[in-house]
Amino acid sequence: MGPLVWKVLGTGSAVLAASVAEKIVSKGWAIASGKPAPDDPTHIEDTTGKEALLFAALTGLAVSAARVMATRKAAAYYAKSAGHLPAAMQKADPASA
Repeated sequence: MGPLVWKVLGTGSAVLAASVAEKIVSKGWAIASGKPAPDDPTHIEDTTGKEALLFAALTGLAVSAARVMATRKAAAYYAKSAGHLPAAMQKADPASA
């Protein structure tokens, strides 16, 4: 497996995970608050600033965590398939520096 395979696998899994996480947070927000997620900045009358900030923080946390987990799982799959981590994820050998 080459670097192109890793770019597609790593990026694709991270993007998909981020999209799913954002949808889960939006749906969870709607269920918990009874109001649609405050993700449209052109409708400031629909929510308070505090709600918008909380939603942004929750979304950022969920998306970041999902991307990290998806990238780690993709790297584990790549390593299992290729026998080594992708070059972009290998630690530099301190002896060679």
